Amino acid sequence: MNKRFNFDITKQGKYDYVIGTDEAGRGPGAGPVFAAAVCFLNPDKDLIYELSLLNDSKKLNEKVRESLFEVIINNSVFAINQGSVEEIEKYNILKTSLLIMKKSCEEVINNLSSSNIKVLIDGNKKIPDFKFCQECIVKGDSQSAAIAAASILAKVSRDRFMKEIDKEFPQYHWSDNKGYITAAHLEAVDKYGLTKWHRKKFFEKHFSEIKQLSLL
Repeated sequence: MNKRFNFDITKQGKYDYVIGTDEAGRGPGAGPVFAAAVCFLNPDKDLIYELSLLNDSKKLNEKVRESLFEVIINNSVFAINQGSVEEIEKYNILKTSLLIMKKSCEEVINNLSSSNIKVLIDGNKKIPDFKFCQECIVKGDSQSAAIAAASILAKVSRDRFMKEIDKEFPQYHWSDNKGYITAAHLEAVDKYGLTKWHRKKFFEKHFSEIKQLSLL
């Protein structure tokens, strides 16, 4: 059996189900943050074979991620949610990420036959105000099948979203940089300004440095 599925079985223990959750898009300066939760009910040998490439989404190329995405959504109980730019600006990126991870997990739990579950969270921050058993797994997307699957659903969903809004604002090249603050992205911001999709607080340092330079 795939070592990542073995990891989840070990972690499941006395619980009826194990759920993995992860986010995508905490670092970029534009676009929502996405989070997903995944529960594989009874993965058989065929499914485990189909998901043999399952890993941290950042370690996979786009073609592999897209292929795995379809397998995951057709063979699991899953949920995908997004935290808006407005929520990120209001609460901060970490809190927003945890809130939508919580929402995704609860949606999955509502579609399971038992609430005796354990949630595996990628990283070292637990979901606040969450009544179910949870465990943080540092670099969990490289260890757990469910977390890796969640990371792929979140990453693919966010990448698709960024490609869509790139059509409205092509000058920022979001299809390529996915909203990360690259040199080209900053040049576009300096030339065209910020849009409704930009996380304005992420650019405060940049504009402060420009202001300081103008005073020299």
